[in-house]
Amino acid sequence: MTSDTLLSVRNLSTEFHGDRGHVRVLDDVSFDVGRGQIVGLVGESGSGKSMTALSLMGLVPSPSGRVSASSIMLDGIDISKIGPAGMRRIRGRDIAMVFQEPMTSLNPVRKVWEQVGEPLAIHKGIGRRAIRSRVLETFEMVGIPEPGARLDAYPHQLSGGLRQRVMIAMALICEPRLLIADEPTTALDVTTQAQILRLMRDLRDRVGTSIIMITHDLGIIAEMCDAVNVMYAGQMVEQADVFALFERPSHPYTRGLLASIPRATEPRMGRRMPSIPGMVPNLEKLPPGCRFGSRCADVMPVCHERVPGLIGVGEGHQARCWLHAVADACAQGKAP
Repeated sequence: MTSDTLLSVRNLSTEFHGDRGHVRVLDDVSFDVGRGQIVGLVGESGSGKSMTALSLMGLVPSPSGRVSASSIMLDGIDISKIGPAGMRRIRGRDIAMVFQEPMTSLNPVRKVWEQVGEPLAIHKGIGRRAIRSRVLETFEMVGIPEPGARLDAYPHQLSGGLRQRVMIAMALICEPRLLIADEPTTALDVTTQAQILRLMRDLRDRVGTSIIMITHDLGIIAEMCDAVNVMYAGQMVEQADVFALFERPSHPYTRGLLASIPRATEPRMGRRMPSIPGMVPNLEKLPPGCRFGSRCADVMPVCHERVPGLIGVGEGHQARCWLHAVADACAQGKAP
């Protein structure tokens, strides 16, 4: 972990135990987030993006869920070793999260200023008058119109876009070093989506907060992110800076995602939209070898036999694919 790295995650795994045994929903996930950097987590539903966020936040339900990691270093502190009480001290203060659906995350019977200001009461111990004043300032910062009139509103009295801004204000009220945004524009109209994304980018530039942007939308990744982590079936399958990922996608899954993006310049009359065949595998019954093998157009016999690791395909660029291991072995005159 360098001085320019705010978060360094190494070998993060999350399992759930039940009557039918256990299932590993995250498998050996590692990635970094630089200071003031926006890093994307992208993949289909069920790939493990939101579970990564919940694991980092210490919000995986216990005892059914179990999180393990070699280390999760947040600004020099290994938060994987501090326990539930330690996580409660830093959650909201040093690391905060904007959840997918604000209507289910906000208490319907409490005024929004009380909810937004609650982290201040917990972590700063300041009084109600000072909290209300700070919430007003934060509402202004996140672009809520007529912020004074919104303080005493209840969630149902606000539009979807305003509720999302309230959630962002709640996450930022204690000026955390790391913000996790889990599908922050889901169910918002296009105009409001653009406003929320612009707000988050402006906040990064103004406050210096690092952001993990969780999304299935590669357009958001291209617009917002400095680096990208592509997830599939609980694993990282490609990691690169945003320009390298779009210019040289190196995993067949990433190439499939990019090919599936609709393009207005291409005629579509009578043609099917490109898609990736098949489904994400059942994590309780994973196939042997590569988890993407059953859907991959470039599959080889070794893909069904052995699990590939992340292989360097360029500076700071890795892909979990036997194609690159075979190419590298052939270049060196060795068997893969």
